[in-house]
Amino acid sequence: MSDLFSGTDLFSEFDRLQRQMDSLFGGFPSSIRSGRFGAFPQVNIGTTDDSIEIVAFAPGLKLAELDVSIDKGLLTISGERKAAQAGSDDKSRDDTRTYAQERFTGPFRRVIELPQNADPDKVQARYTNGCLSISVGKREASKPRAITVQ
Repeated sequence: MSDLFSGTDLFSEFDRLQRQMDSLFGGFPSSIRSGRFGAFPQVNIGTTDDSIEIVAFAPGLKLAELDVSIDKGLLTISGERKAAQAGSDDKSRDDTRTYAQERFTGPFRRVIELPQNADPDKVQARYTNGCLSISVGKREASKPRAITVQ
């Protein structure tokens, strides 16, 4: 079997294809997966005439554990997701043997490259029911406008 089909080289090939897809779609993530082990939080990104809309799915966080910043065209979502409490008393947690753990825990950082028409002064964010909704306004000059034909 060739090296192309070995685990590491296959992921490298996926990463190369991912970068090509990202460049074709103007920097917006087009991924089925964002990294070798997935990404947290998962995001949906869309656009309207007035804004770029980002929804990050981050259940199980408290607002104090979540940081959002924007700098030089990069939107950063970071924080730490703590382990879920298995029981109400310490004894039940000590006796638990984990056989499978699919829920991500630990520190995370997700960076999203915004298009050039994003206005960093027009950002709103809210966290409700495990969904972080971020709206980034577009610069006035980049908005579509009707032109009157005479």
